[in-house]
Parts: sequence; structure tokens; C-alpha cells
Amino acid sequence: MAHVLVMPRQGNTVESCVIVGWRAAEGQSVAVDEAVCEVETDKATFDVPAGSAGVLLKILRPDGDDVPVLAPIAVIGQAGEDWRAAVAAAGGDVAATPTRPPAEGTAAPAAPAVGASQAQAAEAPVSPRARKRAAAEGIEASNLPGTGPGGRVIDRDVVAAAAARPLRSVAPAPADFPGPFTDTPLKGIRKLISERMRGSLTSTAQLTFNMSASAARLQALRARFKSSEPSLGFTDVTIGDLVNFAVSRVLPRFSSANATLENGVLRTYDRVHLALAVDTPRGLMVPVIRNADLLSLRQLSAEAKRLAGACQAGAIQPDELSGGTFTVSNLGAFGIESFTPVLYAPQVAILGVDAISQRALPGPDGSVAFEPRIGLSLTVDHQIIDGAPAARILKAFADAIADIDLLLA
Repeated sequence: MAHVLVMPRQGNTVESCVIVGWRAAEGQSVAVDEAVCEVETDKATFDVPAGSAGVLLKILRPDGDDVPVLAPIAVIGQAGEDWRAAVAAAGGDVAATPTRPPAEGTAAPAAPAVGASQAQAAEAPVSPRARKRAAAEGIEASNLPGTGPGGRVIDRDVVAAAAARPLRSVAPAPADFPGPFTDTPLKGIRKLISERMRGSLTSTAQLTFNMSASAARLQALRARFKSSEPSLGFTDVTIGDLVNFAVSRVLPRFSSANATLENGVLRTYDRVHLALAVDTPRGLMVPVIRNADLLSLRQLSAEAKRLAGACQAGAIQPDELSGGTFTVSNLGAFGIESFTPVLYAPQVAILGVDAISQRALPGPDGSVAFEPRIGLSLTVDHQIIDGAPAARILKAFADAIADIDLLLA
């Protein structure tokens, strides 16, 4: 019997993956470990091996399709073997197999059964991924007919509903429109990041607070570490590592900020699972340092560098990109003096770290002195954290950073 290749499960939190592209063509011979296609989640890209030696008899899902995990995507067997029998034996729907690639974007899902009642649609459960996409598209997911198991509303149902909406007319450009231009449809991980960020802004009440902290001791400690004996293991500790360490020690005092909000339920955490925004060639990734509040400065620094390196190399694991309870986004290296970080939902708070700059401060005798100050921008979900508590949290971060040497002691 031919081997039916299914969409592999990429970690416990991944519900589906997008097929970026097929590396093998129908009729091509493939080896067991040969990568036949590339897929991506909203966090990373992965190669899918054939899993069996033979001929790629049939590609069941085209490029750009958003495929649920464990769903059939291809059939591999001997030349001339009946791929339909293999799909049927695996419980797949041969009739639903597309015969040609869809238009730009994800493949259109099968139409829901005619006659499904509004009551059934309203009662259908909604998957987390479908709920997020529905929020981003402005669609009421609970009103959609579900094509998932047990009538569950899943991501493709929301995609189909969004595609079925009538297009709004656009006025033609004036004759003197300034020159040539290029349209680039969002797809792949860029599209997924776009949807995640838009969903965050439409489903939360975001409010940002700004403050600065003295960076004198921060810089002095960094200079000491940089010139220290390499065998001590501190030479690679950065300003960002020191800020992350301070955050990990302050957060246990403020459970409302070390939390997630989903489906109207606030979940607070005893441990700090610190997510770090990482810029990569493929887009934003947010790996998580587990139990950051239990790690030493050297351990935290090493783990941050390991995760960032894995993101840059495209080798990060899906489970390392989920489960964060609070995020730090550091743009200080770019000279940014202030910005508004967007919540990484379902988290309820995120800290933006800005550049260090010299600022004039009045002295006790009326003179003016200059002091290095580091900017901090805290965004919170106002549904959970009010203004005064947010101000106290941000001040606690600023105090810990200003007294980083005492915090380490």
C-alpha cells in the first residue's frame, strides 16, 4: 500500500501549517529522508521529509494551502500504484482533492452543507486559530457553519467567509498618478504576522506608558563584565541581558502582568516565561526563555543567545515559540528613543526597551548635570491592568534597572 504523507504536528500548540512550496513534483522519485515540501506556522518554517522511498504519486494540497495537522498532503508509492485507494484507506476524502492549484492565497475549502441551520452554526465550537483570524477580519466566528470535526469552526471556514464578502469598489487612479509601482500580496509568515498583530489590536484595549531609568550602573556593570576574565563567563553579557534579568526578578511581584487572557479568563503564572522579540530575515519571531526568574544572569544570557541564533538560522522549534507570559522588545540598538510595543496576545503586557541617551538633570545646587538614561515603554491590556497599577509596574522595572548591581547582589 502506498504511503500517505500527512501534515506533521509541529509542537503542541500548532493547529495547522501553510504549504510554502513543493520541492518534488508528481512522478518524481524521492528518498525516505528527502524534503518534499516546505511548510510554515505563524512562527517558523520547516521541511517535511517523504517518510517513505518511492515515487511522489499525488500532491493532495497545493502551494499556499493552510492544512490542519495530521491531514493528508501527498501520496508516495510505486509507479502506477492507485493513490486514491491509499487516501481512502487512510480515511481521506478523494473527492475533495484539488485538481489544480487555487488562485493566489489559500485554497478554498469545501462548501458547507446546504441547509445547516443558524442554531447549529451558533452552537458550533470555534478553534483558537479561527477565533483570532475572525477577530482580525471583523467576522463573527460563532455564526459560521463549521467544516471541522463535529461541526467545529476552523481557520479555513473564516478564510472562506472573508473571501465570500463582496469587494468594495475602488476609484480609478488619476491620470497623473506618480509613476510605476509594485503590488506585493502578503503571504507566508509575513501574512501570518500581519494577521496576528491586527488581531492583537482589535481584540485588546492597549495603553502604553513611558518612563526612563538611570543607566549609569547598567553601563558601568556592562563595562566591568566586558573587561572581566573570560573564564568567569560574563564577557558576553549585554545591556539587554541585564534588562531581561531585572524584568524576570520584578515580574513575580506583579501577577497581573505575568499573565494571559483568553476567552474571558485571566490566567496568572507563578513562573516567568520571558518572551523576546527577535528580528530575523523571515520576520518577527518571539522565542521564550522558560522559568527565566529561576535562571542566573549567565544562564539567562546564554539561553537568550541560543534562542536568537536558532531563530536567525531557521532552526527554532515550535514549542520554543509558544507559552510566553510576558514579552520584552528591545530596539535600543537602533537608537529608538520611544515606541509603542504591540501586545503579543494572549499576553496582557509587553515592555519596550529604548536606546540609552544623555539627559540633562538639575543638580541640588541649581547646576545642570548629564546622566545616561534608558527609555522604557510598557504596553498593557487595559481590560486587565489599570493606569495606576501599570505605572507602579513600570516604576518597579525602572528602579530595578537603575539599581541593577544591588539586584544582582
